Amino acid sequence: MIYSGWSDAAERGEAVGSAGEQPAAQTPDRLWVYLGTYTRKTSQGIYWAELDLQAGRLELKGLAAPLANPSFLAIHPNGQWMYAVGEMGDFQGKKQGAVSALAIQPDGTLKLLNQQPSGGPGPCHLTVDSTGRYVVVANYGGGSVASLPIQQDGRLQAPVSVIQHTGSSVHPQRQQGPHAHSVNFDPTGKLVIAADLGLDKLLVYRLEPTTGTLSPHDPPWVQVDPGAGPRHFAFHPSGRFAYVINELASTITAFTYQPDKGLFQPLQTISTLPEGFTGTNTTAEVQVHPSGRFLYGSNRGHDSLAIFTIDPATGKLALKGHVSTQGKTPRNFGIDPTGQYLVAANQDSDNVVLFRIDTQTGQLMSTCRQIQVSMPVCVKFVSPRR
Repeated sequence: MIYSGWSDAAERGEAVGSAGEQPAAQTPDRLWVYLGTYTRKTSQGIYWAELDLQAGRLELKGLAAPLANPSFLAIHPNGQWMYAVGEMGDFQGKKQGAVSALAIQPDGTLKLLNQQPSGGPGPCHLTVDSTGRYVVVANYGGGSVASLPIQQDGRLQAPVSVIQHTGSSVHPQRQQGPHAHSVNFDPTGKLVIAADLGLDKLLVYRLEPTTGTLSPHDPPWVQVDPGAGPRHFAFHPSGRFAYVINELASTITAFTYQPDKGLFQPLQTISTLPEGFTGTNTTAEVQVHPSGRFLYGSNRGHDSLAIFTIDPATGKLALKGHVSTQGKTPRNFGIDPTGQYLVAANQDSDNVVLFRIDTQTGQLMSTCRQIQVSMPVCVKFVSPRR
């Protein structure tokens, strides 16, 4: 059984229940926590730890698989395979990145199955569709998205569809061209939402179920504020609301969503920073709590997690406070699927920190538990096979 959180379920297009519902599965007593990293310093690839849900303890197990810059990870719906981007400048003699297919072994280690081109330079994010037949990847450096079929043994085929984004926006350094930064499936599993930081747009694509090719939806995109820089994206468990965190503006934009039409309507834009903050900051990750009552976003510079409550009727956010991530540059974090813990990955201080979540208020409480991993970038949960 896979446990990768409601946010991941929405990414893969799996059915998600109304706010307050819990996954219809036996609650595990421990989870494996997989950590994607940059291998620029001492990291050698993907690491894994074990989270004891009863004791509130996070223990580093070791290197799960040696890989070059496996910064972002995605788990297959069967819980037995993992896919990782490889942020490398050259793959197979071309200026492009890679996508790796890995098998999750019974002891928690990973076995490399194969690798394929990502369809462009600088892949930074990927997701698996709800049928487990396709991987979709965002290429930040190349400003494109690509889809790759998954074979019956978990191996990847070469991309069957690569869509090149075009255009620019107002930021003189960061938005001179397209930069696809994330890909998420909508709750129906039929549409892919690609947040493009360089264009200030969420581009919407249809996934053809028999071939895996991508094509523009109608309407093909939704605009955010000029200079916002949309980065990561999350659906609410109800499927009626969605949220994008804007890296350059340090804001979150909330939307209403009509799944039958694939239609987004902007609802609200709210800052992730405390009032009066004057330092330099960019944002990174956004996730909704399994209950649907809370939303969290990471600040890099302020080095905090912003905590919001969600109005269940309207989807609007209210800022409730900030908690230090006890490190520097929180690139990513994960909420365990039981909703009890949040694991924050601090890229530039080489530590991964465990917080307990108050499920009544959404507040984050220190557990005084952390592990050391060089340049951690991504956090994913899997239930150990018994």
